[in-house]
Amino acid sequence: MANKEIISTMKRTKIIDLLASEGSGEKVLCKGWVRTRRGSKEFSFVELNDGSCLKNIQVIADQSLKNYPDIEKITTGSALSVAGALTPSPGKGQKWEIQAESIEIIDLAPDSFPLQKKRHTDEYLRTIAHLRPRTNKYGAVFRIRSELSYAIHRFFREQGFKYIHTPILTASDCEGAGELFRVTTFDPDTPPKIQGKVDYQQDFFGKETNLTVSGQLSAEMLALSLGDVYTFGPTFRAENSNTARHVAEFWMVEPEMAFCDLAGNMDFAEAFIKYLVVYVMENCMEDLALFAKFVDKQLMATLDNIGSSDFERLVYGEAVDILKTSGKKFEFPVSHGQDLQSEHEKYLTEIHFKKPVIIFDYPKGIKPFYMRLNDDNDTVAAMDVLTPRIGEIIGGSQREERLDILEARLEELNLPKETYWWYLDSRRYGSVPHSGFGMGFERLLMLVTGIRNIRDVIPFPRTPKNIEF
Repeated sequence: MANKEIISTMKRTKIIDLLASEGSGEKVLCKGWVRTRRGSKEFSFVELNDGSCLKNIQVIADQSLKNYPDIEKITTGSALSVAGALTPSPGKGQKWEIQAESIEIIDLAPDSFPLQKKRHTDEYLRTIAHLRPRTNKYGAVFRIRSELSYAIHRFFREQGFKYIHTPILTASDCEGAGELFRVTTFDPDTPPKIQGKVDYQQDFFGKETNLTVSGQLSAEMLALSLGDVYTFGPTFRAENSNTARHVAEFWMVEPEMAFCDLAGNMDFAEAFIKYLVVYVMENCMEDLALFAKFVDKQLMATLDNIGSSDFERLVYGEAVDILKTSGKKFEFPVSHGQDLQSEHEKYLTEIHFKKPVIIFDYPKGIKPFYMRLNDDNDTVAAMDVLTPRIGEIIGGSQREERLDILEARLEELNLPKETYWWYLDSRRYGSVPHSGFGMGFERLLMLVTGIRNIRDVIPFPRTPKNIEF
């Protein structure tokens, strides 16, 4: 039978399914990329991977194949289509192999293919981000990223939430930080000006526009109509920071819950983190095992701890007192009224409590305008979820539902009321207590993989002076 006739009679099968198969002698069609090829006098042994799982499948090609001389030239990185019989493998570490009846060379990679059979540094692999998913490590992390994306949607669906889409283009600065990417149609060399300043009234939207730092304000509007909602998408921050924790484009999960106070918000955030950690341990163990062996030896113990612990809860003032009396010298001094640093979060979660911690009731001066003012007039109903090794993974609050207090907070922070007219309007017509939070998806991935650099859990990281790929 000609090669094309063999292939046309078979349905493509993924390697992950072949490895779990029980059908000896089953005819299969497998397509993928060559990890290695080695030859003997009568056979060629090809390790093929299609990205569906960590393991390769071995293909046995003998001299009876019409294009065997071409098969002997197959190189690492080449793309193949293999048709043949699935047979028990006598080799160690694999149950099945394919006895090839046909091998089509879809594309022959040159010897200069940059991913040879050796370990490459993460720094080098970032320079070839278009190819690094073919490595074991990055194939694993991006499969886990896919699985956790699904788990997030499944969790919210099970809880009765509606999935909504909030704007990426916005005139609002949700957190008041000012670290925004401007969006304009103006010619950068000759923008129209008025009194020496750019006249944004002539721009596409008629006002200053930026990429969103959060979908929260818009999500609140849907929560005040539909009940419990969530958004899951990209957000952007023009923070000129080249650290292992920062990228300019990142993904956020942001639920908003109507008729929910701060206590309910903390309960929900804890349940959410536990659900995702348990999910990845139950559904991604093959890939997790790679990270536990080569990246973080304590990974499984950390995940077990998070999945089984009752998160510690304490008010901000108590957390500061613990840090100040710890006897430990911190690089950044601890004082009331200041935000906690990564080293403080690390001490609380890894040394003092040895488990996740939720800190709440922060000073209003270090939190955005929309967080509900507490009765002491000094703190707001804000909360942060801290985990061992990552620190803050969730930040949230009960939102300010009282119109007069919300207006006063905008004035206090010199934010223009006219920009937030629609947000204020929502407090005029059936305002109710509501709350929500934001979880950095990349930080979750760092938590479950043990990877230390955020650039290595997102396919194409955007950082200062780097927008390659």
